[in-house]
Amino acid sequence: MQPLPIDPLLPDIVASLAQTPRLVLEAPPGAGKTTRVPPALLDSVSGEIVVLEPRRLAARMAAKRVADEMQQSLGETVGYQVRFEDVSSAKTRIRFVTEGVLTRKLLGDPDLRGVGAVLLDEFHERHLQGDVALALLHRLTRLRPELRIVVMSATLATSPIAAFLRAPTLRTEGKRFDVAIEHLQNADDRPLASQVASAVRRLVNEGLDGDVLVFLPGAAEIRKAAESCAPIA
Repeated sequence: MQPLPIDPLLPDIVASLAQTPRLVLEAPPGAGKTTRVPPALLDSVSGEIVVLEPRRLAARMAAKRVADEMQQSLGETVGYQVRFEDVSSAKTRIRFVTEGVLTRKLLGDPDLRGVGAVLLDEFHERHLQGDVALALLHRLTRLRPELRIVVMSATLATSPIAAFLRAPTLRTEGKRFDVAIEHLQNADDRPLASQVASAVRRLVNEGLDGDVLVFLPGAAEIRKAAESCAPIA
């Protein structure tokens, strides 16, 4: 596996949770918190590890990535559950879920039987269901003080969350790249996929050295942009 910035911190994360079952983890984008922290807890956590993702696509992709790194198929040790889709089995120990799924699970089984740890990923996005899930989990710790709760955030000021949970905070650096911001001189009314392809084509013509990361609002836009960029690739 490719080394990631969070790897040296994984033993400290495991050791911290062994002493205090609450933790706030601050890790910038690219550090590897989503894919490396859940597997690192497998040997120290009894029961299932539930990882909360704010979006269905993120839950699917994160689960697939972790399964690939463990050289397994989805639905074995690693699975995911989103609305109308459940890819898991009796063997599943790491389950990526969306906020709605976790909220329904908490309401249907307030004790979260069989769950040993809950990781709230990308908490800086601050959705209502994520806040509700954290509140319900915090209340659950009165009955299950051994339940491990990890709040993982990239940009959110972590001190209020740490104070709320009475939890320590660990921080790791992420990969950092210089960013130059450019704006279009004129409005572009073409479809978003065409605009993305034009931007990528310009970068290639200027002598692109490396990869291109494009942030888009949803799966449909990603698919259309990939199709538009295929001839350039």
